[in-house]
Amino acid sequence: MSEVIVRPSARILLVDDRDRILLYRGLGLMKDPGYAWFTPGGGVDDGEELNQAAARELREETGHTVTPEELGRVVATSSGHWRHGDGRLFLSLDSFFFLRVGRVEVDVSSMEDLERSMMDRFHWWSTPELRATGERVVPLGLTGLLERLLAGDVPDEPVVFPWHHPEPS
Repeated sequence: MSEVIVRPSARILLVDDRDRILLYRGLGLMKDPGYAWFTPGGGVDDGEELNQAAARELREETGHTVTPEELGRVVATSSGHWRHGDGRLFLSLDSFFFLRVGRVEVDVSSMEDLERSMMDRFHWWSTPELRATGERVVPLGLTGLLERLLAGDVPDEPVVFPWHHPEPS
């Protein structure tokens, strides 16, 4: 087996004043990625704390600025392997923060060129829309946790989402 590259990421469950969550649609970096809807967020830089990375990614991907402390604690995690299109094997360690905001005008102008090239749209999803969609949404189990969080039930320990890719060979 090839060397595994560990990739921690900080992601944000960003919910607006109408109880809708922001998701982006795009292609992943995997072989045969296919489209999926996913939360804002991304890789944690060396020496960066999870909440610092989440605040940075939120600013870069949405234009919305918060302090790392405003993000609170991690509400969910997910982890698993995936293989990059160039053959490298990664172990993703995804951590999710929950943030309620008022109205947000999404501004993607600070996204990296690669990110912008892989995403074709964003949408604010209601929980009924998420329940009804036939499109791929990651992380798996997002709707159930979102309903719980919107009801004010923040878990004492992070919820563990199942991994959303098959194990690479």
